[in-house]
Order: sequence, then structure tokens, then C-alpha cells
Amino acid sequence: MQTIAITGAQARQLLGQHEGHFLDFKAKEIAPAKLTRSISAFANAEGGDIYIGISENNGSFAWNGFNDAEDANPFIHTFEKLFPVGDEFLYEFLSCPEMQGLVLHVAAKKSVRIILASDGFPYLRRNAQKIKIDTDELKRRLELDKGIYSFEGETVDIDLELATESAVMRGFLSANIPNRSADDFLRMELLVRRGLPKVATVLLFTDLPQAALPDRSSVKLARYRTSGAAHRDALVGAAETIEGPLYDLIHSAVDKTKKLVEAHQVQGEVGLELAKYPHETLHEIITNSIIHRDYSLPDHVHIRVFDNRIEVESPGRLAGQVTVENILDTRAIRNGQINRLINKFPDPPNKDMGEGLNTAVEAMRGVRLKDPFFKEMENSFLVTIPHESLATAQEMILEYLTANDTITNKQARKLYPVPTQHRMRAIIQKMVEQNLLEPVEGTQRGGTKYRKP
Repeated sequence: MQTIAITGAQARQLLGQHEGHFLDFKAKEIAPAKLTRSISAFANAEGGDIYIGISENNGSFAWNGFNDAEDANPFIHTFEKLFPVGDEFLYEFLSCPEMQGLVLHVAAKKSVRIILASDGFPYLRRNAQKIKIDTDELKRRLELDKGIYSFEGETVDIDLELATESAVMRGFLSANIPNRSADDFLRMELLVRRGLPKVATVLLFTDLPQAALPDRSSVKLARYRTSGAAHRDALVGAAETIEGPLYDLIHSAVDKTKKLVEAHQVQGEVGLELAKYPHETLHEIITNSIIHRDYSLPDHVHIRVFDNRIEVESPGRLAGQVTVENILDTRAIRNGQINRLINKFPDPPNKDMGEGLNTAVEAMRGVRLKDPFFKEMENSFLVTIPHESLATAQEMILEYLTANDTITNKQARKLYPVPTQHRMRAIIQKMVEQNLLEPVEGTQRGGTKYRKP
């Protein structure tokens, strides 16, 4: 197992942190089996770090590590049986010349599966606490949150004819499989169980899903005349409820949001101005919020238009191994049947499978607006689309160099996309002439690097 040497300053910085949703300190005297509950809790939530060999005294933390690596063997043996080293778990020792002993660092990532502790129960991290998942209801909620189980597979007690004889079903079959009956199609796609349609069936193939699934299949669209928080006094008119089968719901929600945005000015750098949110950004984010929401939660998708931003909030936490940090690089599908079947409609809303949010971000950069940002709430996921201009190329390069020693032309173009490398070369050369940058000697062959003088 690797031992990482850290400085005294780094050790004091670690000890100065506060325990919370992503961090836990444990004394080396703790029983290894008891500690498996904390690892389970982190893996079943958003992941986190545990440092063993740090004791607490009157609210402050002190480094009190293992005398040597062998002293930590009881922990390692216990952990590796339940949480083997791999993509989800990492173990390493930390050493510091100014501190006594080795601290064992356990890094747990958000897991796609349910992780059990040594007592046979899963746990869940919430803030600085761990919750024991010891009832069927809590376990089902955890399965829904992780996307292991999807509410789309539940049945709805309505007449099957509402799906087989609907206008949306007739249009779908005519465009895709005209020689197959609706009953055959539903059986073939496993969209019926014991003669009842599933939730996915109702959402996709009935003309008004909201009649069967009220409060969990609509979109609420509201306009607030403020740049602050949403409150009733700032609401412009009444919030609009958008209904219909999912395919129509997505297109209608995007169109109505665009019209609402374009009907009002937004706050710009020099006052009110016409909004310029890209269509691709609105389309991809709204599509994701409807297709990938947790339909077990009785709430709407909420779209809130403000003077300086748009918020899109969908019920349910991020599924699978997806976190706010890796959301643009990691994929997890909560509603597999919905996601697959809606892609069979003409001009499907989810054309680029798994690339929607990346497309949304790129579209914002294309019109020189800041990236959308993401936040996981207690029972929902919030995307905020800001109406704020990006910094200039010069500002972004200098900001990058506050955290990095050097920058290349290629790296600068990732920060500030321009048509050609020659355009960025001219920007960098101007900064060199202004004494804002200087080339790093000896780096010309592999691509010149630049730094602050």
C-alpha cells in the first residue's frame, strides 16, 4: 500500500478541516467493524474521505497515527473483504515528519450498487451523520435514488385502452411499425404487467398522463421579476402548468420557456437587454429534467425564469455513480425504457445519447455565456443557466495562471474557444507585448508554454 509524504503545513491544513458530508476523522482505537458503517454510508451517498489515526479533543483534531503499517492490518483486512480496492475504494497511508505515526486514508467513491457494512445493513451519509437503512421503505428509497430500481416499471390502475387507442400511440406506430397492433407492441416492449400499463407506458403513450399520474408528470413554468430568490411578490402572473405525453411535453416546455424568456428583458452587464440563451442549452437541460427525473416523487419539474438566470429543478437526486463533479463525464440512466423508447419518436428530443449536458455547456460557451452550474438538493437536482458573459480571453488566461504555473495555446483555446490557433496566438502575443505573459524558455518544440512574468 502506498505511503504519501505530506508537509507539516499540509497536515495542519487537513486537521483544520471540519467533518461533514464528505469528510470524517476517526481515532485508531475504533473497532474496524464499526468503521465499515461509515465507509458504507459514504459509498451509498456521494462518496467521501475517512482519515483513521486522527483523534478529537474538545472540538479540535490531532494527528495520532499508527506506529507502522502493520498496526493497521486489522482495518485493511476488514475493509478489503467488504470494499476491495478498485474503482470505488482506495487506501493509502499519510506520513508527516512533524507528526507521530501513519494516518490511514480511505477514499470511497459514490457507488452504482448498494454497499453493505459488516453488520449486513447499508448506511447512508447525510451531512456529518450516517443513517442505517433498516426498513424496506428506506431500502427502496435508496434503490430509487441510485437508479437501481426505477418507478417507471410500476403499474398504474387504469384501462389499458387509454394507451392502446390513444392518438399518440397511433402516430408512433404509424411512423415506426405500421403493421403491428398497439397490444402487440406493448407486450413486445414489456410495457404491460398483469393487464395493467406501466408508468413508462402511461407517460409515453397516453394522451394525458397527468390524469393518471397527477403531481408527478407535469412541468411548472414561472417568471420572476427579480435577480434574487423566488418569492410570490416577484412572480409575474400565475405559474403555467404544462401537460401532455412526454414527447409533446418536452417540446412544449422548451417552446414556452423560450417565448417567456423572449417576452422579457434580462439583466445584462450594462442594464436590461434581450436574452440570448441558446436553444440547444434550453432543449438539452429541459429534456434531461423530464426524461431522467425520479417519477416516484410527487412533484413537478420546475422551470423558473429570472432577470439574470433560468433554473430547472427536477425531482430526484443524481442516479448511479453520477455526482455534480463528474456529471459531464459520467452516465447513468434512471428510466431506461423511457429513454430508449422516446428516442424512437420522429425527431427525438434525446438525439445525442448521453451528450445532452455537454451540448448545453458548449452552446453557452458558443455565445460567450458562463457555463450552467449544477446542485444536488435533498430530493431534487437543480441546474442554473446564468445570463452572465464570460470573461475575456486575457482575463481567463490570467485566472488560469493563478492556479497553474504555465499555459499553452491549446489549453488557452479550451478556456476560450476561437476559430483557429492563429487567433489565440495573436491574443497571447499581445499579452506578451503588454508584459502580462512571458514564454517559458526551452518549451518551443513541444508547444510553447507561457507564464506570468
